[in-house]
Amino acid sequence: MTLLLCLALSPAYSACDDPPARGVLWMGCDKQNVDLHNVDLRDAILTRSNLNGADLSGARLDGAELNFVQLKKSRLNGARLINARMTTVRLDGSQMNRAILDGAKLDRATLDGSSLVDAQIKRASFYQASLVNVNLKGCTLDGTNLSQANMTGVNLERCRLDKAILSEANLENANIRHARLREANLEQASLINADLSFSDLSRARLVDANIEETTFQNTRFDEAQWLDHHRCRTDSIDQCR
Repeated sequence: MTLLLCLALSPAYSACDDPPARGVLWMGCDKQNVDLHNVDLRDAILTRSNLNGADLSGARLDGAELNFVQLKKSRLNGARLINARMTTVRLDGSQMNRAILDGAKLDRATLDGSSLVDAQIKRASFYQASLVNVNLKGCTLDGTNLSQANMTGVNLERCRLDKAILSEANLENANIRHARLREANLEQASLINADLSFSDLSRARLVDANIEETTFQNTRFDEAQWLDHHRCRTDSIDQCR
């Protein structure tokens, strides 16, 4: 019985020097500056590993376990991270342009100074994450949870954030020009000195949001719920009427 149990469990155990493969187990491994571009790491377990400076461009990491992983200044351009689990991951200064993170969980992650231009991040979670000065220009964040995230100085120009949750998020000094935030939740968000010019906030919720020095030039507020809970008219532009 013991022998059969060991045989049944043995494929789940692998060492840090095992080659990259789908489902590989690299827990607490030192993989700094490793070249893993275009590799298949779907369902891999990389918990608490050090991948600072690694090249994961084009890699497949769907369903991978990346909780507490160090990925500072890494390259993940074009990588697929669908449904990846990345709680408390460190991605400071990383390059993730055109990456796909649909359904990924990045709660309390740190991405300060990273670039995610044209990334697809639908229905993901960045609860209490730090995205200070992150470049998300042209990204898709439909249905993504960004509540209580620190997004100071973030670039969301031309992004789609339909039904995104930004309640209590810090968006001070953010560039949100030409963005689409239809039905987005911005309740109690800080929008101090943010620029939302030419954006669409139709049916968005802004109850108790801080809009001190916020720019709303040519911004649409059709049926949006304003700071004091009242509904804006369908022809509201520049301000809630």
